[in-house]
Amino acid sequence: MNALSELLNLPDSEKKARGLAHTPAEIAQQPDTWQSTFALFERKRAELKNFLATAGLGPDPASRPTVFLVGAGTSDYTGHSLAHLFRKAWQCEVIAVPSTDLLTHADEMVLPHQKYLWISFSRSGDSPEGVAVLENARKYRPDIHHLVISCNANGRLIRANAGNPQVLSVCLDDAVNDRGLAMTSSFSNMVVFGHCLAHANDTGRYEPVLSQLVQAANSFIPIAADCAETLAKSRYTKACFVGSGPGKATARESALKLLELTAGKVQTMSESALGLRHGPMAALDENTLFVCFLSGNRRVQSYERDLLDEIAEKNLVRTRVVVSASGVPANALAEYCVAPAVPIALADDYRPAVDVIFGQLLGLFFSLHMNLRPDCPSPNGAISRVVQNVSIHA
Repeated sequence: MNALSELLNLPDSEKKARGLAHTPAEIAQQPDTWQSTFALFERKRAELKNFLATAGLGPDPASRPTVFLVGAGTSDYTGHSLAHLFRKAWQCEVIAVPSTDLLTHADEMVLPHQKYLWISFSRSGDSPEGVAVLENARKYRPDIHHLVISCNANGRLIRANAGNPQVLSVCLDDAVNDRGLAMTSSFSNMVVFGHCLAHANDTGRYEPVLSQLVQAANSFIPIAADCAETLAKSRYTKACFVGSGPGKATARESALKLLELTAGKVQTMSESALGLRHGPMAALDENTLFVCFLSGNRRVQSYERDLLDEIAEKNLVRTRVVVSASGVPANALAEYCVAPAVPIALADDYRPAVDVIFGQLLGLFFSLHMNLRPDCPSPNGAISRVVQNVSIHA
């Protein structure tokens, strides 16, 4: 039995008492829920294809819109995880833009004569910034098409825009509307839905990709859980996550999960493998857990290997962890290598949904070892499941 299944097998009364009623199950359920998300997409594929075509994603590259991927926090990192894939698939400019930036600086970011498609990601659909940004866009730029992807059918993003021909809303299965504070299965399922969107014209090509992701994740979770539980016992006070391309988004989301679930008791940072040397490396010390999401691209991986070697040579951290799509020789790159027992033979564009599970599990087990309640790990109320108390100013 692995460390995660031990938590899942606890009596319900103990789960509730320790704040484990939701988060472990929401992490564990991810591979199964991806299949449900794909089935949902298939049911809506004709409607989505028509909407994307109406928004300008037709056969003529010159007439395609600029695509904004909009969200806040984890939902923003969803967009960053997908931007590379969308850009390749749609052959147009795709930019992940935080809704928090659009709320304050839309005038500078939205060009007056540019054609846009905005894809908004939101677990709750009730983020004050996300709701206000869409309302403002509909008021001041009614020509913009909006695709809303949420996990809450009762959220304002979906309810307030029902019937508007410029807005198409899709609600994922209620099972992935995570009840725990930290977004886990909601994140990976919105990413998988994004994969489906990128393959809207050829979902037959995506099915074997999804099959690989599901198999890999099922074999990855027990390995990653045991490693995360072991690392949590060492009580690091800092953690640094690095990744390249889509892996950088995984690093950012993993850093956020560990920060949220430990109520800030573990200070986290994230960077690209090449960007770390430009100042942030100064923060590394013996109390820092260093995690590298190793690219499957040989050229990109060469830079990441150089960084891992340099950190070892300078003796900057106590522990390096490599998260890989396939196993590497023991101790060849780091003290720990975490990889699926079923290797992923896929481009990095598809890996965030699987790789991020390690970051989620680190957050879960560090939270427990710090005597926090993972479902609600913020004892002083600094953060909440849905952001509150944001005043919207004209």
